[in-house]
Amino acid sequence: MQLTFLGKESTGGQSPTLYATDRDSYVVQGWKVADPAVLALETDQETVVEVPAPLMRHLAKNGLDGEVTRIEAPIIDVTAEGNYIIQGARITDEAALALMDIPSHETCVEVPARQMLNLVASSR
Repeated sequence: MQLTFLGKESTGGQSPTLYATDRDSYVVQGWKVADPAVLALETDQETVVEVPAPLMRHLAKNGLDGEVTRIEAPIIDVTAEGNYIIQGARITDEAALALMDIPSHETCVEVPARQMLNLVASSR
């Protein structure tokens, strides 16, 4: 998997990051989720991450609008703080993982580009 860095929302050791891939998808790096109700939605192949909503503005660097107009998959929840809970495929590509700086309190997911497009597509 080839990664193209799109952007980061960093504050105090936190590093939610967005990448485009060569597989018509995006990799979303964010905080691990601790909520048992949300974790119950995980599968062997999928997991969840929490990211600040402004991270999605970096989609514009890859030709998408970047402004989320719909809350639907891959966003499965919005926290009280306005952060997005995003569900996607677990990243198992060792070469891709080696390129990312992932602190122990973070993880990452892969989301098909068509799902990200649905988030920013106009609902009109």
